[in-house]
Parts: sequence; structure tokens; C-alpha cells
Amino acid sequence: MPSAGAPLSLVDVDTAAPGPDQVRIDVAACGVCGTDQGIVGGGFPGVSWPLTPGHEIAGRIAELGSAVTGWAVGDRVAVGWFGGHCNHCIPCRKGDFIHCDNGQVPSLHYPGGYGESVTVPANALARIPDGLSFVEAAPMGCAGVTTYNALRSTRALPGDRVAVLGVGGLGHLGVQFAAAMGFETIAVARGAGKGADARALGAHHYIDSTAGDVAAALRALGGVSVVLATAANSQAMADTLGGLAPRGELVIIGVSADPLPIAPVQLIGPGLRVSGHPSGTARDVEETMAFAVLSGVRARIEERPLAQAAEAYAAMQQGRARYRMVLTM
Repeated sequence: MPSAGAPLSLVDVDTAAPGPDQVRIDVAACGVCGTDQGIVGGGFPGVSWPLTPGHEIAGRIAELGSAVTGWAVGDRVAVGWFGGHCNHCIPCRKGDFIHCDNGQVPSLHYPGGYGESVTVPANALARIPDGLSFVEAAPMGCAGVTTYNALRSTRALPGDRVAVLGVGGLGHLGVQFAAAMGFETIAVARGAGKGADARALGAHHYIDSTAGDVAAALRALGGVSVVLATAANSQAMADTLGGLAPRGELVIIGVSADPLPIAPVQLIGPGLRVSGHPSGTARDVEETMAFAVLSGVRARIEERPLAQAAEAYAAMQQGRARYRMVLTM
């Protein structure tokens, strides 16, 4: 893309040779993520144009930098939203790589995966297990790790009730992961039409948020330990709060700039927590993919060739893609 908001177009661009701590990947597949819309639309500061989008990358290592160890040409790897850390800042020195002061994201800090090859920091690599194809692995680098890592970071235990707000690109994975992790899973979405899909994905209950008070419906089921908010709607997030059991958690991964309409008094008495959850490191991506292989969790995917990248992006932007779009090279 030459500038913010410009249409996507195919161009010939040389991929940079890897530096000492980098690798070059021959891209096999790259997911089209909702966050790409914010990047392409100029919603992130400091972006350099022209820009190649894409941060759900899967492929094979084609070239190694001179200082890279532990990897080999031909290795199957994924790179997600977490696109590398500096190893020098205070968060990195504490081992908190996801909060690196100099963290990198493909497409924001270097050319992304909507292309035939990409050069990335070696510490961004996640090894793809044999049980996943490149197309299956690509969405796990962002959508998959975000939902799985958020759920396993809560205090919920198997058998607890967990609600997933939204049954879309993130939520359809959240429902699957919640059910596979042993939670009594409640899907919450707009309209009755998503109920059958939610149950097919593993939900034990479905709540149509347009049919009444969501919090009351959650309380009628006994209240929930966790609400995983994947829908990017601040009011819908706040509407679930009254359905949390004491010491419950509202975990937010759906990105919205709108203020969250929650009063402190709603939190204090029942001792509720509201937290935002970032994606996950390269190791988190590996663990997400390993769990997906064990459990059978997969993103629902529509594949498009790279030549149709503009059409795939438009389908996501306009809501015509049911769950995830993946470009194949």
C-alpha cells in the first residue's frame, strides 16, 4: 500500500536479506486479521509507507542470518502479532517479552506477510507442529494465541462457567478453546442466527444479546467466572458485568477506542476484575498450536490466493467473511 487508506495492489518488491539475528521466510499462508484494517487505515502511529500488511504468517525458513542458531533452512515456522523483542529493555530483562519497549509487529515495523517472502527477527519464530498445515497454523499466530492465552491466564478452572462475547473471527476460536479446556461454555452474540454455529463450535449455551438482558441471562445460568470479550463493542462488554460471579473476570481482547461504561461501584462489592489481554509471545504461539493439535481446535477458514488479497481484505472489512480469511502463496 502506498499510503493510508489506499487500495491494496500487487507490486514487485525485493525482500531484504536477513541480518545476523534474522531469518527470511518463504511465505506459504498469511491470515487476514481484523487489526489489518486499523493498520491499513492509518490507525496506528509511526507507520512507514509504503506498507505490506499481514501478521499471521506461516511458511518455511529460506535463509538464516549469520548469528541465528537453533533453526534450519526448511523449518516450518509461524510469526504472529508478536514479531520480535529487543532483549535489552527492562520488560525483556524481566522476561516479559510481550511488553518489550521496542517490540516489533509485522507490517508495522517491517514488511508483513501479504507477500511471497518476509524477513523477520529469529526470536519471533514459532515452530509449527506436524499436525497443522500452513493454512491452519497462520491464524494461530494472532487470533488463536490471543484467545487461548487469554483463557489460560484467568483463574477459571475446568468445570467453571465461561462466557465468550462475540462469535466472529476471535470468538469462534474462543468458544472452541473454552470448551476444549473443560469450561462450561456460554456463547453470547447478536441475533438467534448464530446459535447453531455456536453450539457446533462447542458452546453448551447460547445467549442472543438482542433478546434481553445479557447479565440476567448469565445469572440465570448460575453466573460466570470469566467473560472473554472478543466483540469490539464497549457497551456490549459492560452489559455482561452483572453476569459475573463474585471475584469474576472480564477479560477484554476486542479492540475498541470507545470508553468502557463501567462504574467503580459495580466492581467493588463483588470484587470483580476488568483486564485487557495482549496477544502472546512466540513460545505462547507454539503452545497454542500444540493445544490445537491435541484438542482439534481449528479456525474456520476461507482461502484466497495472494492475487486476490484486495478482495479478501474487503470481505473481512465489510463483514462478508464468516470467520477467518487466509491468503495462500
